[in-house]
Amino acid sequence: MEDKKIKKRNLWMFPLGTVGRDMVYNLVTGYLLTYVLLTRHLNAAQLGAITAIMVAARIFDALNDPLMGNIIERTRTKWGKFKPWLVIGILSTSVVIYLTFNVQLQGWPFVVFFGVMYFLYSITYTMHDISYWGMVPALSSDPDTRNQYTSRANLFAGIGGTLAVSLIPLLTAGSQAIGGNAVTAYGVIALVFAILGPAFLAFTIFGVKEQRSYDSEPVPPVSFKKIWNTITGNDQLLWVSLAFIIQQIGNGIILSGIGSMYIYFDFGYEGGLFTLFQMFGMMITAFLMIFYPAISAKINRKPLMNRLMVISAIGYAVMLLSGLTLKAQSVLVFGFSLKFILITLGYMAANFGQYGMYLIMMISIMNTVEYNEYKFGTRDEGIISSLRPFITKLASAIYAAIASGTFLLCGVIQYTNEISQLERDASAQLITDAQKTSMISDLLTNVTHGQTLGLLLCMTIPSCVLMFVAFLLYKKHYKLDEDEYNRICGELEKRKAAK
Repeated sequence: MEDKKIKKRNLWMFPLGTVGRDMVYNLVTGYLLTYVLLTRHLNAAQLGAITAIMVAARIFDALNDPLMGNIIERTRTKWGKFKPWLVIGILSTSVVIYLTFNVQLQGWPFVVFFGVMYFLYSITYTMHDISYWGMVPALSSDPDTRNQYTSRANLFAGIGGTLAVSLIPLLTAGSQAIGGNAVTAYGVIALVFAILGPAFLAFTIFGVKEQRSYDSEPVPPVSFKKIWNTITGNDQLLWVSLAFIIQQIGNGIILSGIGSMYIYFDFGYEGGLFTLFQMFGMMITAFLMIFYPAISAKINRKPLMNRLMVISAIGYAVMLLSGLTLKAQSVLVFGFSLKFILITLGYMAANFGQYGMYLIMMISIMNTVEYNEYKFGTRDEGIISSLRPFITKLASAIYAAIASGTFLLCGVIQYTNEISQLERDASAQLITDAQKTSMISDLLTNVTHGQTLGLLLCMTIPSCVLMFVAFLLYKKHYKLDEDEYNRICGELEKRKAAK
């Protein structure tokens, strides 16, 4: 009875904790580059330096994430091995986030400050991200229960992410911007998110009870050799990680800033439009967040991936064809451009497939914990769990680099520099909000069809191709399907019973 009570409480307290974390994550991953473009005057060298910083910080995470996982593995306190790092990580992340979005520096001084803050963010976010997802294997080893924790945590992560991606563009660009300009708006949003991150994570810190069988195990030493051997020795972890990073790069391209610039350039500088685009694109994933456990009970992962791949491919095709054949304001439906409606519907289908694959990859990585125990006798949950955040963060740096390259190729920064100057003038009250809006609208009339087409091509074709490559790698090389995973769990139970 008590176990059922604990499980019921954990199924609420654990997922609630990630709502604020994912609001912070989406602010940085989806909007940091957009914030820089729309509030700073940058030349090509400065944009290149910022991009290099983002990539370098994620390469740094190649060491930082597994090392953090190893540190978590050897942590022994009366609060467990995960919760201390949840507290330290989320509080320090909040400080970094607030400072990053509330500085008035420009030019190279801003680039230097950005570099320091971005590396600090990489360190602090890693602390609570690895700790949070590393708890999943410690909450249950039953595959169905683990699916419940994972899918529900992703549901609440999706809620936090949807709130963030819906509110940020709406409140930072166009007529609804807080304070009438992007400079003020991003500062206020960063402050609010810096408060909500710790507030929501308190549900997990104070409300979750984990299985602490690790207390009876000897404390492993901090060892780079241990980290390296755990990762490279687990062939299934390596293959699913490779497929996952490729899928995550493709999945993130649209929300890297390319999607928002395409919407602003083709349909007007109004954050509400991009909010609608993202909101409808993400709402459809709620179906998978809620019903994935039921779906996975009836359809095995690899057959499900076949269907998800087809749905995504159709979605990307609809986006591309609509963008190529229709003009922005040629046909209106209920006051909205038909082209905008079709592109949004296409994104809904594409994102449905991408998110379904994300869930499958997440669970597949977690399932390599038992595979590791089966082969080597140790679970190494912290080290294995550290690869998931490393993958998502490295992918975010790569698609940020793709976005920067796209902006340079399509001549985007010549317009964003002028927009950022107008945003700063409005913040300093040198011009009114109405004047700023009118001047930006006039500016965007100079954007050519070739520039918007370039943005459209860059956000659809690479996304679909990378998803397909990840799909092929997973299908061919990942062997821990449902039957094999159950066999391994059964063998582990026999070993424990024999001791």
